[in-house]
Amino acid sequence: MTEQSDPAIVTVGLRKAYGEHVVLDDADLRVPAGSVYALLGPNGAGKTTTVNILSTLVAADAGTATVAGHDVARDPDAVRAAIGVTGQFSAVDHLLTGRENLRLMADLHHLGRARGRERVEELLERFGLTEAAARPAATYSGGMGRRLDLAMTLIGTPRVIFLDEPTTGLDPRSRREVWRFVRELVRGGVTIFLTTQYLDEADQLADRVGVLDDGRLVAEGTPDELKRLVPGGHVRLRFADADGLEAAARALAGSTRDDQALSLQVPADGSLASLRDLLARLDAAAAEVQDLSVHAPDLDDVFLALTDRSASRKAPPA
Repeated sequence: MTEQSDPAIVTVGLRKAYGEHVVLDDADLRVPAGSVYALLGPNGAGKTTTVNILSTLVAADAGTATVAGHDVARDPDAVRAAIGVTGQFSAVDHLLTGRENLRLMADLHHLGRARGRERVEELLERFGLTEAAARPAATYSGGMGRRLDLAMTLIGTPRVIFLDEPTTGLDPRSRREVWRFVRELVRGGVTIFLTTQYLDEADQLADRVGVLDDGRLVAEGTPDELKRLVPGGHVRLRFADADGLEAAARALAGSTRDDQALSLQVPADGSLASLRDLLARLDAAAAEVQDLSVHAPDLDDVFLALTDRSASRKAPPA
């Protein structure tokens, strides 16, 4: 992350409702410039509504929001000039070639003929689409189409990019290509606001993660900070014989023993200090370990735990 002094996105008390259905409820966000912020949440949690408000497509009912230093409500034109948006559904015209799609976007950004053509060729090269540039976009694979979509977003050199579930439906190789381009953009100082259903995607890319549920931000922090909110970390030990298992079980109070597998599961917080303490106690007990593996909660665990808590609060009493 290349964090700069002023935040790229700030919201205070952001609220949006459709009739009696509250989609966003008092959402506060602060996204440092030159970072990746991932917004997670189940379907209907308010992720796309947040993106739509911040990208000036929808007006909030209450609260304030600034993007790239500009107020979304008072100065939407300045916000639009500073951002790029890649939505859940591709903006590519499949009847046009890749090059024609990019030239159309260059014209919409009023780049001028010479600069527009130059920018188009730069982006075709950057996204590995030069050889396919003369082909209709309808012939592109899913990964190529998404790369073209991203290239179109970058025509105007935006400072903030909103990626709303950008890798949905892509194969693992194509997803990793998109991740690579995201990392390149951030290294260049661009801010990425990402919504995703893939928890590993947020873990791979995000500097900070927010978990949105039923319109409310229920947790926020770095991926590691969020993982520490959820219990369940442990070290699994496997032994060559029953004597080793017995010695370790006596030394490690609170462990869960599996005699058939000759293994112990020991609660641990994943820190280096706790692992050192565990190894020291095993050494003192002369318990020879054949195999050791560390298991920590991942963002899937965080997501499920936090959204389950929210669901249980909303459920009527039995």
